[in-house]
Amino acid sequence: MLLAAAMSSAPGLRPMIALFPVGSVVKPMVDVSTEFEVVPAKKAYEDIIQEAAKTYNIDPALIRAVMQAESAFHPYVVSRAGAEGLMQLMPDLADEMGVTDSFDPRENIMGGARYLKQLLDQHNGNIALTLASYNAGPGNVKRYGGVPPFKETRTYVKKIKAILKRDQPAD
Repeated sequence: MLLAAAMSSAPGLRPMIALFPVGSVVKPMVDVSTEFEVVPAKKAYEDIIQEAAKTYNIDPALIRAVMQAESAFHPYVVSRAGAEGLMQLMPDLADEMGVTDSFDPRENIMGGARYLKQLLDQHNGNIALTLASYNAGPGNVKRYGGVPPFKETRTYVKKIKAILKRDQPAD
């Protein structure tokens, strides 16, 4: 017998195992003549980013910048605190935003964009306060009357604002 195994990149899924009799011919199930185009991570989710931006009436550059800072566009990343996916949603927040699978790129981006829109509305469009709330929580922004004095949060706000500035189209 010949043992073949395939690993899944999805978290929590077990490897698939198949036994084949020695000497049997196994036909490939995928046409390997198909050509695939490599898409940079930053552009891989562009259709979903545009959909979320249109749905929630927010700048797609803001969604993209948050994704870059939060996960570097890796859909399966989990932080030490337990935040999950592209936009690093905590499980309770994901539930609140209607996200059932934080590792599904579309659900995660739509949920993160919905939350960004809520924060933008709460802070009257103030990007710094929105980002501080996204990172440290709206309660901390309220408690400190602005961007909290946490080094991580201040660095986070500066980083995303720098990404936004760097990526804005030239006039």
